Amino acid sequence: MKVGLLGYGKTGQAVARVLAADPRFELCWILRRRAEPGACMEDHPSIPVAGLDPSTLGDWLDAHPVDAVVDFSDAQALAMYADEIRKRRLSLVTAISAYSPEQIDMLESLGQHSRVMSSPNITLGVNLLLLAARLLREIAPFADVEIIEQHFRDKPEISGTALKLAQELGLGREQVTSLRLGGIVGHHEVIFGFPHQTVRLVHESIRREAFGSGAAFALQELSTCPPGFYTFENLMRRKIRAQLQQESAGAS
Repeated sequence: MKVGLLGYGKTGQAVARVLAADPRFELCWILRRRAEPGACMEDHPSIPVAGLDPSTLGDWLDAHPVDAVVDFSDAQALAMYADEIRKRRLSLVTAISAYSPEQIDMLESLGQHSRVMSSPNITLGVNLLLLAARLLREIAPFADVEIIEQHFRDKPEISGTALKLAQELGLGREQVTSLRLGGIVGHHEVIFGFPHQTVRLVHESIRREAFGSGAAFALQELSTCPPGFYTFENLMRRKIRAQLQQESAGAS
């Protein structure tokens, strides 16, 4: 599968390293806001790093065709490339955490023509955390629940993943505590307080390459789906159902 990457900050660079090393994919190019002429990915001179120019994006895609685009840039980039995704029916994996309701509507409309996966956090661990937290909430709706999220010092906004957790668990923003400390990549913790015990569900991102592994999973699973709009959880549930069906067929 030929893949293009948008965004080349610290996380984008980690994602690029994972995709470039994965034999299932061919990372064909990287686009960022600004790039020096002739720039390329470190240790991979055949992978160009170019500036994202909406006026010439169509020409770029004609010259460098891909099957899928992975977006780790920012929410504003969606308007720059949405028409090309729709026109070319490219698959899209986006991990932007700050989309507006209008931008989510745009992504859902792209799903009428293309395979689109959008989630604020696409690490496998966080999404397993989300599934486990929702299950425990259903089992024990009477428990007190609080969320703690920790990230690197310069992250300005509240974690989109924490807000997603709060939404799924029926919590308000006031039940999310944010800490900004040093170089923490990402820490999410859901605390369930029972009368006689406490349960803590914790996910820790050790390296940003975890986002690359999640992007690779999403690309692979999305390629087996019909056109539509999906979340990372949708893809995980689809994978789990297929596994359970396979085990059931084997048992019979």
